[in-house]
Amino acid sequence: MKNKILFPISILLNLVFLIAAVYFVNKIGYESLSFNLYGPAGGNGTEINALYKTADKNPVSEVSHGIRMDIQGESLVLAATNPGKLSFDSLISNSVIVRSKYQRFNEESVVYEEGVDYTVDYNTGEIRRTENSNIPDYATHVLYGLKDFDHRKFPDYTNHPFFVWVDYVTKNGASFAQPNDQSKFLSKFREKLVEGTPVTIVSYGNSITAGGEASSNELRFQYLYGDYLRSKFPNANLKIEDTSISGYTSSQGIKWWSTYIGKTTPDLVLLGWGMNDHNIGSNSPEQYKQNLIQLVEMVREEKKAEVIIYSTFPPNDEWHYGSHSMEKFAQAAKEAALEANCAYVDVYSTWMKVLERKDQSSLLGNNINHPNDFGHWLYAQAFEAMTF
Repeated sequence: MKNKILFPISILLNLVFLIAAVYFVNKIGYESLSFNLYGPAGGNGTEINALYKTADKNPVSEVSHGIRMDIQGESLVLAATNPGKLSFDSLISNSVIVRSKYQRFNEESVVYEEGVDYTVDYNTGEIRRTENSNIPDYATHVLYGLKDFDHRKFPDYTNHPFFVWVDYVTKNGASFAQPNDQSKFLSKFREKLVEGTPVTIVSYGNSITAGGEASSNELRFQYLYGDYLRSKFPNANLKIEDTSISGYTSSQGIKWWSTYIGKTTPDLVLLGWGMNDHNIGSNSPEQYKQNLIQLVEMVREEKKAEVIIYSTFPPNDEWHYGSHSMEKFAQAAKEAALEANCAYVDVYSTWMKVLERKDQSSLLGNNINHPNDFGHWLYAQAFEAMTF
């Protein structure tokens, strides 16, 4: 008899609690909850470098669709009152925060006001500037709307003054980087990470690898990847060095080997060429492939180190100097890794996944061929998706 009385009372109490919780969230708004959980944008605190966090804290490189994801610092440029698409739709009501700085706890960050500076379509995951918005209007950018543009004719073509950085929660999240099993490679490197033996990762590539458009060293993709490895291997004793040559191709990577990477003592080398090889009048995909194979051989013979080849993303489709065939160079990088029998990271597919919804300019620091901070994070996600 007692159980029969307690059961309906328990149900009633649960319903009251649920109604109160819903009322509380609606009353104070999601921004207030976010403020309490993460602190104010522009307030004092530790910088948050990790953008995507799932409810169960699994890395986003795992295969997943339709999951709830808390996203921080996704980049957009917004032109006039045209919509800018986020990576996902089905946003949680009132979860959107739009700010002027990538790093959340930046004292100079401006938090824009929904309904005053921008509007949100929570179903489609689109944001628009209002007519009198304080958000910089990307329609005033010197390259906006231009076809086949020659950037050399314009004194200032950077996108940095126009970026906004968006925090939001989606009910329809999905992994950008697909799982990438490279476990037959990098065994020596893994062993050193596990044991805590000092190891050095040396990156060797073009201006992207050199950190082009990243706002700090800590936000460059190889340094983000280093942080990830330290979290995965608690005993890891690793350092990162970069010997990249901005503005050049894999051919110069071979020619100037001794001047740059030749002076280092790596345990693992990240080979990241391709963007400049892809330019009009530069290397063919086949020559690029052969150059990568030669570079792998040089690393093994002269440095006795292990290697990761990684692809890159397509530059702005309207840039005059791109051959606009990056898919061929990405395939060449993959084939080079297969023939050289080394590990491969597929940045290209990760980037193309993002471009299913987003426009290129929202990812490009120089609006041509350099990733912004969010773009460097995407590189890191491709690396983190690799298991070894």
